[in-house]
Amino acid sequence: MIRAALLFALLSGPAFAQSAGEAAQAAADALEAASVQLDKAESARDRVAALTETVRAYEDGLAAMRQGLRAAAIRETELTRKLQAQESEVSQLLGVLSSLGGQVRPDTLIHPQGPLGTARSGMLVAAVTPGLADKAAALRADLEEVTALRELQQSAADTLKEGLAGVQAARTELSQAIADRTDLPKRFTEDPIRLEILIASTETLQGFASGLSQIAEDETPETLPRIAGQKGTLPLPVRGVILRRAGERDAAGVVRPGIVIATEPKALVTTPTAATIRYNGPLLDYGLVTILEPQADLLLVIAGLDEVYGAIGQVLPAGSPVGLMGGQTAVTGDIRSPIGERGSAGRSETLYIEVREGDEPVDPLTWFATDKG
Repeated sequence: MIRAALLFALLSGPAFAQSAGEAAQAAADALEAASVQLDKAESARDRVAALTETVRAYEDGLAAMRQGLRAAAIRETELTRKLQAQESEVSQLLGVLSSLGGQVRPDTLIHPQGPLGTARSGMLVAAVTPGLADKAAALRADLEEVTALRELQQSAADTLKEGLAGVQAARTELSQAIADRTDLPKRFTEDPIRLEILIASTETLQGFASGLSQIAEDETPETLPRIAGQKGTLPLPVRGVILRRAGERDAAGVVRPGIVIATEPKALVTTPTAATIRYNGPLLDYGLVTILEPQADLLLVIAGLDEVYGAIGQVLPAGSPVGLMGGQTAVTGDIRSPIGERGSAGRSETLYIEVREGDEPVDPLTWFATDKG
């Protein structure tokens, strides 16, 4: 597995934005810590936890690298346009400087009006030459910055490819570790026949959620602590930005009581708190869905996954992976595109989150710690 120093070393350079560099350093530290944790992992549960942190660290580091690459691409575009706009002026400047030579003195300029004209032209050149030299120095600095930015982007792009391979390897290891995990407690065993009947007979998410208690067999009393005191502080299940809030219409005019989060392709989705898996699998038009029960009469619906983890009835610790988003990881050219940065094209996947208290949906943002401004 690729170590932090190899993956994020390029982000310490001054050409990257400070925020991107700081985020990359934090991700590098987290990746190194996760590697140590993975080396010490003895149980399947410890291995899953370490690999979860590894994937998260890769995601954060790659996001920082994308931010830095796009910032570099935007800066290069701005400088290139600036230089193109000044092309005529630059040609004249180079011609004047070339004719003046390395050292300009009044006695080197012979004016046709004699000594007085020569003196005046010398004074004029003496006044103008420092300004020309300053403009030439600024031009030289811009050209050097463009060259450095291009070299940086190429080097970082190569490292980015290495990082993308590393995160994919970590995801594969995580999936295998979850499949090998057998030490999680189970609150109940699903009745597959009742589950199929429930799926076939319901047309809404509300109807399905209301009937979930019917599919359980040999259910034990709930042992998880209530989380009412954590209301408003739970982390979102996935890294991303809120695309649509509860009650807002989508492009088709449909209004749903949950929120939609835009994420990167293949982003890891985790449970924000300890919870029982009430259901995971395909459901209606929501794609793959995981329904978690942190406490009695509280359901967390996570829909739009490409892959789901865990088994119905299992009790997951907080921060456990429950699935992956779909999509294809952006190629290097897309990642470096200034257009992609300004249009948020990198976050191509969407995750739907709904919270239900009792039998009614509530605004999920009353439970999660987000920038609600």
